[in-house]
Amino acid sequence: MSETHLLTERYEDQLKVWPQQGKHILAQYDETSVVVYQAYRPAIGRFAARRGYFGGGFSLERMSWVKPNFLWMMYRSGWAQKEHQEVVLAVRLKRAAFDEILVQAVHSTYKEALYGNHEAWKQALETSHVRLQWDPDHDPRGAKLERRAIQLGLRGPVLVQYAREWILDIEDISQFVREQHRYVESGTLDQLIMPAERVYPAADSHVAARLGMTM
Repeated sequence: MSETHLLTERYEDQLKVWPQQGKHILAQYDETSVVVYQAYRPAIGRFAARRGYFGGGFSLERMSWVKPNFLWMMYRSGWAQKEHQEVVLAVRLKRAAFDEILVQAVHSTYKEALYGNHEAWKQALETSHVRLQWDPDHDPRGAKLERRAIQLGLRGPVLVQYAREWILDIEDISQFVREQHRYVESGTLDQLIMPAERVYPAADSHVAARLGMTM
């Protein structure tokens, strides 16, 4: 098996402790860092993995989405099989930076209970540099789950900070991903190994409530 700097654990063991429903941030984290995932075409992905920051063909003018949940990234990238998503990156961020991203996040769709009225939400969305979406999580085969997974869209100055200042390490885990995908294809999920993830606790309960996280 390809080596990775990530902590890994059997999928079936993690399944026993993950919540089965609700809106949760599943992530690999410690006291100082949080791992998020992105997938790119080889030129962008390999540049980032070699240099430890995003550059080359990476655009700072577009919104860039990060996902702390490994299986959601696998669903989105087709286990590194989709065109222009062949290089899967594990990006280790400063935990304080990830918390700041959560503080600035505004939902991509209107939530009356959180924003009061449509105009207030629209103004918040236009001025924020972080967008938030809760999407159905997926199992290794791509089936939808009751649990929701978070993805965060970064733009403007937040994207610049992400790309150049907040990163502790970038690892190309594409080979690891492809090796583990074989167990998905063969139906032997008892052998599937993936990054160890647990429910991430928001630093502030008010932020968690505003994001709609299940408490």
